[in-house]
Amino acid sequence: MREAAISILDNFRLDGEVAVVTGSGKGIGRAIAIGLAEAGADVALASRTQSDLDAVAEEIRALGRQALPIATDATDRSALERLADETVAKLGKLTIWVNNAGGIPDGTPRYLTRTSEENFDAQIALNLKAVWMGSTVAAGKMAESGGAIINISSRSAFGPQVKNGPYGAAKAAVNSLTSTMSVEVAPRIRVNAIAPGPVPTENFDDCMGTDTEEKREELLKMIGVPMQRYGRPEDIAAAVVYMASPAASWVAGQCLYVTGGR
Repeated sequence: MREAAISILDNFRLDGEVAVVTGSGKGIGRAIAIGLAEAGADVALASRTQSDLDAVAEEIRALGRQALPIATDATDRSALERLADETVAKLGKLTIWVNNAGGIPDGTPRYLTRTSEENFDAQIALNLKAVWMGSTVAAGKMAESGGAIINISSRSAFGPQVKNGPYGAAKAAVNSLTSTMSVEVAPRIRVNAIAPGPVPTENFDDCMGTDTEEKREELLKMIGVPMQRYGRPEDIAAAVVYMASPAASWVAGQCLYVTGGR
C-alpha cells in the first residue's frame, strides 16, 4: 500500500525540536525565538538581560510552547556550556542552535585604521569568537542526535565597510567558519549562516544615527535597497525556520542573503 505523501509545508514544521537562540531578548533574536516556537519548537532564550528574556518567554508560552530564559554572556564559554546543559536537563534535548548574539558593542562605528586593540578585540569576541564557541558547544551536544546550527552573519561581511571595518571583518570570518565547520560535523549536523541586510533594530539605530523616521528614510535611499524597504526581524526569523527545518535537510555550509536584493 502506498504511503500518504508528506505535505511540503509539513517539512517546515519543528514539532518536537528544542532550540537555543543567543541574543534573543530583543530585536532579531526575539523574532527568531518566536518564529521557531510558532513552527513547533521549544526554545531556550539567552542574552545578558533577564527581564528581556522573561518577557519573550511569556510570548512563547502563550503559543503553547516551552520557554527557558537563561541570562547568558555569549562571550563566556563556561556560560554557554551551562546554557547547553540546562537546556538538555530541562527541555530534554538540544537540536537547534542559533548564534544570533552580536552587533557593535557600544553602538559606535569604527574605522579599521582608527580602532584601538581593545575595541577590535571586543568586536571579534562578540561577533566571531562567540559564534565559534557556541557552535562547538552545540556540536558536542548534537553529536549523537544530530541537529542544525545557524549563524547570523551580515551583509557587512561582503565588500568594503567604511566606518564598520572590525564588524565586517568578524562577520566575513563567520562565513568562513560556517563553511568549514559544516564539513567537519556533517552528516549528522548541518551548519549554515544567514546574512541580514539593514534591519532597524536598536543597535542599528545607535550605529547609523537613524533615531527618527526621516533619518531612516534618508539612509534607505542612500544605500539603495531594490525592494525599497528595510528588513523586518520577521524576515530573518523566516529564514532561520527554513534553515532549521527538514525543508533544508540537503542544505549545508551555505550563507543565505536576506537583504532586500542589496
